[in-house]
Amino acid sequence: MEESERDKEEEEEIWSWGAGTDGQLGTTRLEDEHLPQLFLDLPYFFSVGPISLLACGGAHVLALTTDGKVVTWGRGTSGQLGHVDMVSIFKPKHVKSLESLVITHVYAGWSHSGFVSDIGCLFTCGDGSFGQLGHGDCNSHCSPLKVSYFDSKHVDQIACGMRHSLVLMKVLSMGSSIHNWDQSSAGLSGDTVYGFGSGKRGQLGVSMDNIISISLPQATVGLEGVEIVSNDANGDHSAALSGDGHLYTWGRGFGSTSDVHCPRRLPSSLCFIQVALGWNHMLVLTGYVKRVEGKCLCLVATTMESLVILKREVW
Repeated sequence: MEESERDKEEEEEIWSWGAGTDGQLGTTRLEDEHLPQLFLDLPYFFSVGPISLLACGGAHVLALTTDGKVVTWGRGTSGQLGHVDMVSIFKPKHVKSLESLVITHVYAGWSHSGFVSDIGCLFTCGDGSFGQLGHGDCNSHCSPLKVSYFDSKHVDQIACGMRHSLVLMKVLSMGSSIHNWDQSSAGLSGDTVYGFGSGKRGQLGVSMDNIISISLPQATVGLEGVEIVSNDANGDHSAALSGDGHLYTWGRGFGSTSDVHCPRRLPSSLCFIQVALGWNHMLVLTGYVKRVEGKCLCLVATTMESLVILKREVW
């Protein structure tokens, strides 16, 4: 009895809320929810294994299991679910074309999706009308298609915004199975961020000039010699974190702030360790946590020019 109770306690639960008219909440009800709702198809997830990552797009969801399999649901009218058709589904479904691969990273954009395999290959699907899939054209795809530009490179992460994508390419060491010896466009560390898709607000970071869109990946300008450990994208803005805790931002400016066309380091003495971009806002996690009267100062809301420290209760 004790063992079964312990197992029950260790079972995963998925909760969702917000817009739900495309089935993205997994409640089987095509309606919005103002309070957290328990995902109703949990037996399906128990059969596919533990979930290591959830990625929420415009109206679709990608789930990555611990053994590298991908499950998707929600709006699929642009092919962003990867199910060889362009229909929406409100129950989770395996992406069959990726079943023979071990996927290590997924990201959901507004209406496109990206998947990275354990050997550094990149696959994209969904809306490609601005070149955000990276295939050299503006076609959409309903099944994940390998981005051939990175065939001789090792992709570590992808981030998808509204109509653009960012890719973090890593150069592996001599002992690794894949190497990238072409460092002509890379920083001194060998790591490079590439952008493709819509660039009219500067969100690609590839040029100081005004770029409408590009359909093939181009290296960002301004991160040369910087070791980038993660990048993020949402709406029309982008961000990257360096290994020494600096935050770089570019893209759409808000309010009276001008658009920034190349990565710009945020002037701050804080050490940033994680960044998450929303449609019109950004949250970052700092590496120094101070406790004051039982409260934890750890989250920072930031725009291009200012920082505001938020107090959060310890939970």
